[in-house]
This record gives sequence, C-alpha cells and structure tokens, in this order.
Amino acid sequence: MKIINKLPKSNPNVHVELLGNNWNLMKEPRNLLSAILLSTPLMIVATFISIGIIKIFNTISLSDFGIKPDEISITINLSSIFLLVLLLVIHELMHLIFIPNFVKSNKTYIGFTWFGAFVLTEEEISKSRFIIISIAPFVIISMIFPLILSVFGLLTTTLKFLIILNSLGSSVDLLNLFLITQVPKNATLKSNGLNTYWKVKQINKKNEENKNLLY
Repeated sequence: MKIINKLPKSNPNVHVELLGNNWNLMKEPRNLLSAILLSTPLMIVATFISIGIIKIFNTISLSDFGIKPDEISITINLSSIFLLVLLLVIHELMHLIFIPNFVKSNKTYIGFTWFGAFVLTEEEISKSRFIIISIAPFVIISMIFPLILSVFGLLTTTLKFLIILNSLGSSVDLLNLFLITQVPKNATLKSNGLNTYWKVKQINKKNEENKNLLY
C-alpha cells in the first residue's frame, strides 16, 4: 500500500497494453466533477435510506441540526472539524480493508486531496469484490451502525449528522453500482489511474475437462 497526495493518472502505455490484451474500458465519468454531478440523485436516495433506518428506533428532524422555520443555527468548532476528518478517514478505511492483500500491495493507494480522501487499487479484482469495496462504507456506517447504536441508545444527534453526511459522501460509491452493470458477472476488473477495465478470463479448456472428470 502506498500513501500519495494526488489522484493517480492513467498511464497511456498501460492503456494500450490492456486493450491489446483484450481488456475492455468501462464507460464511466472521465473526471471527479462529472461523477459528483451524475451521482447527485443518489445523494438524495442514500440520505432518505439512512433517515428511514434511523426512524425505525429513533427520531430525527431538521430542528435536531439547528434548522428551524424561522432560523438556522449551525455551530462549527474544533471538535466538529475533528469528527468530520475522522469520518472521512473511517469511510476510506472501510474501502481499503476489503481490498485483498492491501497491506502488501504496491498497486493500492490511499491519499488526501483538496477534494477529500480516496482509495484506489490497480490490482485485479473480481466484480463481486469491486461491489463490496464500493458500498462497504455506506452499508456499514449509514445502515448497520444506526441500527446497532439505536438498539443500545447510543445514537446521538452528532452521530445522526455524521451518518447522514456519510450517506451524502457515498453517492459516487453508489454510482459505481450502476456503472458495474455493464460488466459481465464473472469478469475481472483492473484500474489504470481513474480508468477501469474489465475482462472475462477464459478457463483453460484442458483444465476445465479435468475438473469435469472429478465430478
């Protein structure tokens, strides 16, 4: 794993090599701004999902966050900034821990930019693993945590805010769920910078015949 301070760029030589080896370039937003704009509707959907889960055992309203019909009161202090940074780090760690052998990998990156934090791996991974890596922060932080915290009476207003904020920040991750539908079920994925490629690897015919004989 490598720690970097900017988003890795696509290597044109690797791009040509991958296409020459029958890898297919996945159709996806070409830059972060486009991804954010396309994922905006998913911000709303994700937020309502989290609010719905919170309401199962708890209550939530705009007044909890200082928003009232006649006034808006928002307090920002050092502890608030610390919690926001902590949420950002935890969110990205949730992506990271589901990447196979991320500690030993020299093709897996974690970093911070002015736009936030990111995790990216250029290792080959299965489609199912790609899905898990993408949605892990949303499912764990914004769906599972509020249920557990509510049951034990630990869901405070601050935690509600962070859970919803995580839902908003998960919109690009959820966009990946729609983008990945263009990839066959048994495909392998590989990244080259921000470009994603997929390929269905052919099983050696002789090995397949030997495997069939075992059954």
